[in-house]
Amino acid sequence: MLENPGFWVGVGFFLFIAVTAKKVHTMLSTMLDGRAEKIRQELDETQKLREDAQAVLADYQRRQRDAIQEAEQILAHATEEAARLRTEAAANLETTLKRREEQAVEKIAAAEAQALKEVRDQAVDLAIQATGKLIADNMTDEVGSRLTKAAIDELPTRLQ
Repeated sequence: MLENPGFWVGVGFFLFIAVTAKKVHTMLSTMLDGRAEKIRQELDETQKLREDAQAVLADYQRRQRDAIQEAEQILAHATEEAARLRTEAAANLETTLKRREEQAVEKIAAAEAQALKEVRDQAVDLAIQATGKLIADNMTDEVGSRLTKAAIDELPTRLQ
């Protein structure tokens, strides 16, 4: 068997395969280890990107909550301010209406007083005219002399 060239070809072939297999195995192992390391790096990078995306999502959700809360606060403040302004406007309107009512009452009272004064003045004028006419119609020389004498007689008592 040692002298058989087919045996030595088989042994050479087997040794060639063994050495080649070892080298191929080492190359494949190195290549697969590199591929595994690359996949591991990609997984780590993917995990980091996922964590970053979750952090960004959490930040945007927090900002959204803050914006909603701020909008609610602004709305509540605006509602309170509107109610305050409505109350203030109602109070101002009521004050203005009272003041105008008082002014109207004062104007009415002044107009009433003026009308009464004019009526009294006209009544006095009419009474004076009527009295003058009555005196002129009923006064005779004898009555005039008697009234003049009586007035002169009363004069000393009135001057004291």
